[in-house]
Amino acid sequence: MPAPKCPPLAADIIAEIGDQIVLIERKNFPLGWAIPGGFVEIGETVEDAAVRELLEETGLTVELRALLGVYSRPDRDPRGQTVTTVYIGRASGTPRADDDAKGIGLFSPSQPPAPLAFDHAEILADYRRFIASGEYPAPWRR
Repeated sequence: MPAPKCPPLAADIIAEIGDQIVLIERKNFPLGWAIPGGFVEIGETVEDAAVRELLEETGLTVELRALLGVYSRPDRDPRGQTVTTVYIGRASGTPRADDDAKGIGLFSPSQPPAPLAFDHAEILADYRRFIASGEYPAPWRR
């Protein structure tokens, strides 16, 4: 039986350093600021992909603390349908832009830079609600 055609799977991580979060400025389309992350490789768990992508793009190590959600709206990525899992983690180290990151910064979650790529404004809004209330976002809103 042939393998089904499925959307690619990605893993992103909202990396906390103190009360700020790490965002990268993308080198490639779509341009803008983004939560660090990327595609899951064959044989890799989504958790391992999130940790790997953060290290590759920022030089930071991280301890995962929560799964914020799975974002699967078909139009969330202008390059084509992509499903992502978004984790929250406490990062350590000194952030540096690497791999496909053109720039990097630490930002207040309530004042991210603009423009944000993909659906990351929505994801950060869910993150702020989670931090404030401890409640996970409603999956039917994604």
